[in-house]
Amino acid sequence: MFYFFRKDFIILAIFVYFAVINTPISHAEDQPQDAIDVLVLGDSLSAAYNLEQAQGWVILLQNMLHEKGVHINLINAAISGETTDGGVSRLPRLLKQHMPDIVYIELGGNDGLQGHSIKKLRDNLSTLITTSLDSGAKAILQSIQIPTNYGRRYNTMFTESFATVASEHNIALVPFFLEDIALQSELMMRDGIHPNAKGQQQIAEFMYQELIPLIQTMDVSQ
Repeated sequence: MFYFFRKDFIILAIFVYFAVINTPISHAEDQPQDAIDVLVLGDSLSAAYNLEQAQGWVILLQNMLHEKGVHINLINAAISGETTDGGVSRLPRLLKQHMPDIVYIELGGNDGLQGHSIKKLRDNLSTLITTSLDSGAKAILQSIQIPTNYGRRYNTMFTESFATVASEHNIALVPFFLEDIALQSELMMRDGIHPNAKGQQQIAEFMYQELIPLIQTMDVSQ
């Protein structure tokens, strides 16, 4: 009897743990009603991989916005290891749950690292965009780059996919936020893929300059 109680308790604890870590982080309660809600649909680059959540660029950027009185609420729905397949699966529920004004799509890196087909990547990115637009939200796409050891042809096709899809859907494309940071070892973790705490701060500052002005020009009143 005691054994089964402990087993059920452990299972429940594991369930609660994963429910917590997969729950999008929002600061809507700190924002006025006219704040713009932005859903960040991303992977480990936006999920504060191997860091405290408070060290990740999304919360760092949110803190900057709060300090400057900018009424934008970032809802972090990024999950480490996420692919565009996972994003396509999760997005409808996230849209229904949060009803964001804008969906910021930062996915594709893991597709590239796993060697997924370029056609599949483009199809999934298009689905993410159209699903967002059909819900009444605007969409913004993040350009992504992968290490050069995947071959020149694949790398070129991969990188060009983001600009191609953004152009097809007439949405904004934000430059890859690690383009310069990845070249500075002091800003990266030992794996050479993920930014460390210092790199996260640099991303937050970059996004304040690149993403926030773009959001502020978008009409989300519809």
